[in-house]
Formats: sequence, structure tokens, C-alpha cells
Amino acid sequence: MKCNSHILFSLIVLSVGLNTIPVVSKYSKSGSDSYVLACGASGSGTDSDGRNWQSDANYIISSGNSTAATAQNQDPSLPSTIPYMTARIFSSESTYKFSVPKKGRLWVRLHFYPSTCTSLDPNTSYFSVTANTFTLLNNFSASITAQALTQAFIVREFSLIPIDSGTLNLTFTPSSNYDNAYAFVNGIEVIPMPDIYQPAALVGFSDQTLDVGSSTLQTMFRLNVGGRFIPAIKDSGLTRTWYDDTPYLFGAGSGVTSQANISIQYPTDNLPKHVAPLDVYSTARSMGPDSKVNQNYNLTWIFQVDPNFTYALRFHFCEYQETKVNQRVFDIYVNNQTAQEGADVIGWAGSQGVPIYKDYAVYVGDRSGDDDDLWVALHPSVSMKPEYYDAILNGLEIFKLNDSRGNLAGPNPVPSLMMLQAEAKKGFSPSGSSFVPVIGGILGGSAGIAIAALISIFVYRKMSGDYGNQYGSSANWLPLYGHSHTSASRSTISGKSNCSSHLSTLAQGLCRHFSLPDIKHATKNFDESQVIGVGGFGKVYKGIIDQGIAVAIKRSNPSSEQGVHEFQTEIEMLSKLRHKHLVSLIGFCEEDGEMVLVYDYMANGTLREHLYKGNNPAMSWKQRLEICIGAARGLHYLHTGARYTIIHRDVKTTNILLDEKWVAKVSDFGLSKTGPNLNQTHVSTVVKGSFGYLDPEYFRRQQLTEKSDVYSFGVVLFEVLCARPALNPSLPKEQVSLADWALHCQKKGTLWDIVDPYIKGDINPECYNKFAETAEKCLADHGYNRPSMGDVLWNLEYSLQLQDNPAGAGLIADSTTNDTDANHREIAGTEETGREGTDEPYSREIFSTVNPKGR
Repeated sequence: MKCNSHILFSLIVLSVGLNTIPVVSKYSKSGSDSYVLACGASGSGTDSDGRNWQSDANYIISSGNSTAATAQNQDPSLPSTIPYMTARIFSSESTYKFSVPKKGRLWVRLHFYPSTCTSLDPNTSYFSVTANTFTLLNNFSASITAQALTQAFIVREFSLIPIDSGTLNLTFTPSSNYDNAYAFVNGIEVIPMPDIYQPAALVGFSDQTLDVGSSTLQTMFRLNVGGRFIPAIKDSGLTRTWYDDTPYLFGAGSGVTSQANISIQYPTDNLPKHVAPLDVYSTARSMGPDSKVNQNYNLTWIFQVDPNFTYALRFHFCEYQETKVNQRVFDIYVNNQTAQEGADVIGWAGSQGVPIYKDYAVYVGDRSGDDDDLWVALHPSVSMKPEYYDAILNGLEIFKLNDSRGNLAGPNPVPSLMMLQAEAKKGFSPSGSSFVPVIGGILGGSAGIAIAALISIFVYRKMSGDYGNQYGSSANWLPLYGHSHTSASRSTISGKSNCSSHLSTLAQGLCRHFSLPDIKHATKNFDESQVIGVGGFGKVYKGIIDQGIAVAIKRSNPSSEQGVHEFQTEIEMLSKLRHKHLVSLIGFCEEDGEMVLVYDYMANGTLREHLYKGNNPAMSWKQRLEICIGAARGLHYLHTGARYTIIHRDVKTTNILLDEKWVAKVSDFGLSKTGPNLNQTHVSTVVKGSFGYLDPEYFRRQQLTEKSDVYSFGVVLFEVLCARPALNPSLPKEQVSLADWALHCQKKGTLWDIVDPYIKGDINPECYNKFAETAEKCLADHGYNRPSMGDVLWNLEYSLQLQDNPAGAGLIADSTTNDTDANHREIAGTEETGREGTDEPYSREIFSTVNPKGR
């Protein structure tokens, strides 16, 4: 599970209060059409909302392999004893049979409370659930899910297509993959519902739609954007629960929220009342009043989803602030693809205060090595020249569609290691009668994953005694780079430093704190046989933690020039950065004068040792090119991935690491700096970095910009091409500096003479020319003449296209009219404008063009 940390814990607690159990749908014309069952109960009962639950005894078809049971303990977060304190347990396949209307869709909601019943261990419960021919859950563990999502109970909601036979069979089957596995359920709802699903525009395919209504769906997320939690009893008749959107916002740019001060015209012909409650359209989140700021960021939400499924997204809009067409116009992006250009709510709805919704669909594949995320972003449509550069959203629903096999089941979420440690310290027992979680149930398995990360961090902070004001402001959302505490006074290396006390609470909460005995055990007491590298900070050891996980452990050298400040900076920076092409910081140790950093282990070492500093076989040209693209993506993310730019300041081939799959990851952030804000062109700072890679302009003027990283990366590109170090004092004077010599050769037309002979036969001439041209531009003497990392990334990916398919890439080049900036503006969903006082483009694009991928 990805550890995406979010804040506003108090709001989340409010959002999952006691009103989370749905009431009977008002849509059902006959009470006999609906089934609201307390499984395992001996008779009917009323929950805390006054809703009546019947016993399930008359609806189950079983061969004597089911038993009724009562939970031994009641978790305090349960909204009601009914239906959660009783359960139906199955030791073999068993089926519920319901007579349902032949026309019309059905809500099916399943309630699970994984508590100890009789002598059965909830941790051994693995099972599947099918609804006629559709698989709703497979190998499902309510215990693991509740533990990972930090919930006491789980509610899964599905919307089934009409059943022509008039009979719904819900079948529970214990898994055959585990000994003594069993199935159970605490509550079942089967409720008729209207067909509220319309054909959705297929993102990425012009003028194509997807018939969402022909699929069975699982509700993944249902958000009241900019508003508060809406319990099912306040829904518009369909017993849905709507949650606060703040846990899913990405970055510091969370916009502003508002509430309507006019009457909302509801319902309308375009929007039946049951589509969403009035409260959804009465609140909204927009980007804010500053048009200049709004043009330079996206209002973004991120959701973790199951890969290899199609998802339908319903956007709810109601414009209650603006009154005319073209006052607020924006673009909608889903997973880095344009879903809607020029969205104008007034234009769609016809007037102010009129609700409207728009549906889109997108397929989320399994991106190897990437997080399975679904991104939603809004950005002002600058090309439309609206009166206000802003965007607005009132509500958002995300549904998973069944695949071609009728399957909706995804994997069980993985419990956070930090959360497990926190529970262990607090005496929580996952295998006991209760998990003692912080909050109650949250609709949909994936919907709680981001919240689980937040809760585990909150528990960690609470145990540390410092969490009080970390979740009170959106300024602390990740990634956040503007408030580093690394300027605190240094302590001596020889004594015990007070570094950890200077780290922000957020950084400490996101990093595992290892004890020195743990580190010594992992490295065999810093045995020299475990050393895999030596850098400016100190030696790097290969270590083993958690009974088998390989890690890289960087130990400070007391005589190193890189001390406490760099140690703090590395933790502050990397604890808040998560990207496929950035090395991941696992934790740190600061004890008895030792400063130690623990990272993911990169099995294939540094890029440099595969070029000329090692006994490794030479890499192919295409492999080198793909590594350069990966590193460029990582640097591009640093420069544009949040409100504040991060300048690496030490880009070189030893700081580009390669994992076991040869994926490039940028490392070593000890010298990194927060970049200039919107009103600055540079950061004034003392010169740091590595000779041979230093930006000459930065060296002369001590003015650091992200273009300094571009210069260093240009040296890396020539290293990759020529397979020689950035500085080689053994060569003639004019050849000592690779940057100078390569530029000289490029201008003379003799660069080919110094290209690595091993790859000369592999490089396509067009690819070579584009690559060399890109490297040359990176080494421009003045920063304003260098491309942005977004441009570099685009050109490298174009080079790869030229290598693989010269003819096809040529067509791409013709269609782009050589305007790379326009290309990645289109893909990224953002427009670039100049910073004040300079013509330098302020790059906020996040993705590349030729082969666009998520972060």
C-alpha cells in the first residue's frame, strides 16, 4: 500500500461519525422488494438510526455448514450493535437467494465486522462472494482489510445490472488456498435503485462513449467536494454516503472551499433529484482568487485504485458564484489525459445555481513499478481567455466497472508497517477480538487506503507526543517543500546530535526511526564486507532488515564535510517525496553520535559503474537512453511536482541509481534546495555540488535555479554517450572537462569521434542527432538559454521514438510543429506563464508527451 500521508484528521473523524449505515431506499415502491438483513440474528432488530433489520434465516440455502455467531467484544467505533454484533459463518459454499424485480438495478451492500466469534480466528477468514455471474470479492480478508484501512467494520457497495431471472443468488465461498478458511457476513442489503448511469465519454478517445449502465459497478469513492460528510439518511433517497474530499487532495495547492448563498434550483429536468443530494451542490472547491497563481498549478486529487479495470467518474457541478458564460472556464484531466476542454458550468447548465453532472470513463492498466493511482486535475482554460482563471468542483463519484469476466474483485490492501509497529507498542492485537481502530467504516475498500496512511501517521505522532498542529492547515500537505527545519543549529558529530529534534514532525512521522542496534544487526556491525559504495557523506552498506528485506544503509563519516545539515535535508526532502524515479528513503538512525540513512536497495548500483567505473558489461544504447529518460522524469518531478521547486544541486552519474529492473532513480538529496517562489528568479546560496557538473553561471553568480540541474544533467547525457568521466586530468588540457570538450566537438562536427565505440553501431543517426542536440542545449552558458527539464524529457523520449521508429517519430515531429512547450502543456493540463521579472517559463507541467505516464 502506498503511504500517501494526508492531514485534517479531525475532519476525517467527523466524516465517519455514527450515521454511516444506510436507510431503506425511498426509490423502492414496495417494502417487499428490499432486503435489509442482520446475518446470524435470531430475530428482527432496530439500529441506532431507527432502521429495521430482519433475520437472514429465511433467505439462506445451506447444507448445514453455516452457523450463527455473536461477536465477543463490541468495538467502540461501531455505529450500532445491529447488524455488526451478529454474523453468519460458512465453512463451505453457501448461497442466499432473493426474489428481485426483473427490471431495474439493485444496490447490494455487504457489511463485515471481523471480530472473534466462537473459537474462529478472524485472520483465517478468506473467501469470495459472487452475485449470480459476477464476482464481487475474491480471496477477501475482512481482517486484513480492516487492519490496513484502520477500520472496525467494512461496507462494500455494488450496483448490479437488472436480473432477468428475477432471482439474485449471493454465494459465499471459503478460499481453498488456506487451511481452515471460512466465510462470514454481518449484514446484507439488497435494495432496488433507479438506473442513474449514463454513457460516459471515454477519456483519450475522441467522440467515443462507454455504456456504463450495462455494467455492474463497485462504488470506490463518493465525495462531497468542498463540503462535509453527508450520512446516508441525508442522501436524496438512495441511501448513499458522501465523504469529505480533503484526504485525497494532492500537494499544497488545495484551493479554497465555499458555500452557496443563493437558492439552488433543484431538481431540474437535466438532473433528477436522486442523482445527488442538495448539500453536494451547495458547497464547492475552487482554485482561489489569484489568477496568476491559478495558472501555475493544477487542483488535483489522487486515488488509489485496482489496476486493469475501467473506472467511471461522475463530476458534479453547480456554479453559484459566477453568472455569465466564459467567466470561469477550465480543463478537466484524468490520469494525465484531457477529459474535457473548456468546461463552463454556466454554459452547460444555462444559468447560475443550476446543478449539472458530467460522466467520463478511463481504463487504468497495471503500470509495472508504478503506484496504481487515478489522478483527477482541473486547470484554467487559458486559451479560452475567461474572465477569471479558476476551476470549480462540487462532487465526485468514482465507480469500478466489471471486467470482461464479470469480475470486480481487487487484492486485499497491505497493512502499513508503521501502523503495525504503532499497534504493537500500544498493545493492539490484530488477532484478538478487536483492532481498536481510530475511525469507523468507510465505504469501499480502496476509498480508505489514503486515510489508512493518515491514521497510521497520526498514531505514530501521538505516541511520540507531538501531533497537535500538524493537521490544521493545508500548508502541511505532501509534497511540501517550503518549510524545512534544516536551518536549525548544528550539533557536533562527536557527541550525540540533536538532529532528530530539529526534523519536522511530518518528516519524522513519514520516516521509520531505526535504533542503532537495529542498524548494526542489519550491517553485521558495519562489516567492511557489506560496503557497496563510498560517497561524500560516508560509506554505504548493504543491509538486511525485517527478516529478509535488502536495504542500502548510508553511514556518516565524522570527517566528512557533509554533516548534520545534509543529514537533516536528506530526511526532510525524501520523506516527503514519492516517485518511481526517486530513490525511496525508508528511515534513519540518529543515536550515539551516529547519523545513518536507510534506503531501498538498488541492486544494479550507480549509472557510472556501468559506463566506465566497473567491470560490468557495457550497456546497450537503448538501455542507456531509457535510463536517461527515467532520471529526467525524476528531476522533472522535483522541478514541477508541487508548489515549490526542488533543485537537486548534485546531479551526476553516481547519484543516478539502478534497481533490479534497471529503473533509474535519482538519489542523494543532502545538498538539495527549495527553489525560488513566483516572485523570484533564483535562490542566492553558496556554491555546492561536484566539479565537472557545476553550472558555470551558478558558480560565477552564486544564483541557483532549476536550470543548474539542467546543466548538470547535460554533462550526464554526454557521459552516457561517450562513456568517459566528467573530469579526466590525465587527458590533454582541452579534453579534461567533458562538458567543454563535447561542446567543442559538437560545434566542430567531430562529436561522433568521441562516442563510445561499443554503441556506435546501435545508434540510429536521427536519434543520435536529437540526443546530442539536447545535451548541447543543456550546457548553454546562460540558464535562460537552457531547456526546462520538461523540454529535456520530451526530447529524450522523442529520441527514443527516433531510435525505435524513425519514420513514425518523424510524423510526430511534423504534427508538433517543433513546439515542445505546447505539447507538454497539452498533456500536463497546465499553461506556462513567465515568472515576474523574467522571460523564463514557469514550468508546471508534470508529465511527458511521447509516452505519457503517471508519477
